[in-house]
Amino acid sequence: MKLEDVITQVLPRIRPGEEERAFVRRLMDELKEIAIETAERLGINAKPRFVGSLAKDTYLAGDHDVDLFLAFPLDTPLEALREKGLELGKAIAERLDSYEVAYAEHPYVRARYRGVKVDLVPCYDVKSWRDVRTAVDRSILHNLWVLDNLGGRNDDVRLLKRFFKGIGVYGSEIYVRGFSGYLTELLVIYAGSFADVIEKHEMILRMKVLDPAGWLRREPELSMKTVERESEAGVPLIVIDPADPRRNVAANLSWEKFGKFYFKAGDFLKKPDVGFFFPPEKPSGSYSAELRRKGTHLLTLLFEKPELIDDILLPQLERSAKGLARALEKEHFRVFGMDYGYSGERAFVMLELDRWEREKVTVKPGPELHTIRARDFYRKNERVWMEGKRLYAEKRIRENLVDVVSDLLERNQVALGKNVREGIKRAEILLDFVPQWLERDAYLFLSREKWNLKG
Repeated sequence: MKLEDVITQVLPRIRPGEEERAFVRRLMDELKEIAIETAERLGINAKPRFVGSLAKDTYLAGDHDVDLFLAFPLDTPLEALREKGLELGKAIAERLDSYEVAYAEHPYVRARYRGVKVDLVPCYDVKSWRDVRTAVDRSILHNLWVLDNLGGRNDDVRLLKRFFKGIGVYGSEIYVRGFSGYLTELLVIYAGSFADVIEKHEMILRMKVLDPAGWLRREPELSMKTVERESEAGVPLIVIDPADPRRNVAANLSWEKFGKFYFKAGDFLKKPDVGFFFPPEKPSGSYSAELRRKGTHLLTLLFEKPELIDDILLPQLERSAKGLARALEKEHFRVFGMDYGYSGERAFVMLELDRWEREKVTVKPGPELHTIRARDFYRKNERVWMEGKRLYAEKRIRENLVDVVSDLLERNQVALGKNVREGIKRAEILLDFVPQWLERDAYLFLSREKWNLKG
């Protein structure tokens, strides 16, 4: 199949139709009217500004999340913006269907209206990058730059977004670390089209630095500081933000997600297929068979999921999984991989290890004889000997992996996410077994199908 034929098949599935566009227009008009009326009633000087894919007409069919920013004058004190912004957001949300307060750099409101998620975010009404005072302020500038430069390539953005979603690299959230919607738009603008982004994937990797707005020429000192800082951080890609030369749009992009795009783009060029955009469901199998095949062991901690949004919960689960892996490595277990997540009211952390037991004793090196600690070491240990002038002792250790983990958690020897710490300490610890609801996750984890570049 030719690339053009694939695009012809994919576009009707991802491009919103007229009925859907009419719904989005009505939705935005209603929200804008509610926001203006509420601000006037409360006497709050803030203007509604739509940002994101709906405002730029780069949204995918069926994906209608609304980003409605409440833009305050630049002379508004930051504390007043936070206080009045939350007051206004809650007052608007009370006229919608439901809402909750969420927290980023400052509080904002997450609401639902006509079945659509609506984020109500306070910001400053900036006109230039020099006006930016909070992290969200740039979104207004992003919107304007894309609208001025996209040049009718909206469907190319849709194709690239769907391609990124299909291969599992879309989303800039900290627990995803993939390509954001804005970065996707910039790649299309920079390269020329969806096909150009795919064809230039090798060049994008080699170039390392992309400068769509020409900041390296216009603001060389600031933009070079950005390049140097991000290069030192070891990021896979630097895209100098057209709205702010101090920022790398791809700062959150991980090597894993960039690498997957790199390989999948190459595969797609060799053999274009609709499956890259709409992949079949990952195959399932027996996690027990995977354990037998590999000769490894599966450690699983199950605990009650705290009431946290994904932006907070998933990074804390990741931190806890990494902390547990580091602690077990120090206890002489070899960790081959980790996974984490939740389903319903239960959260989990999984680790694959080389064994479930270890030797009953280990040799513990001690201090040299002439040091202050020598007598203390001699007193505290049962079997003590010397090799040259250094003392050694035989240290009894727990044999079973479950006992080791329990002991580590009890002694606070594992770095855990603060909001999941108590839950993990009370977790049910399973070895080479998971409940039925977790069997698919366990298989995908152990078989590496969840991350398999060729899968």
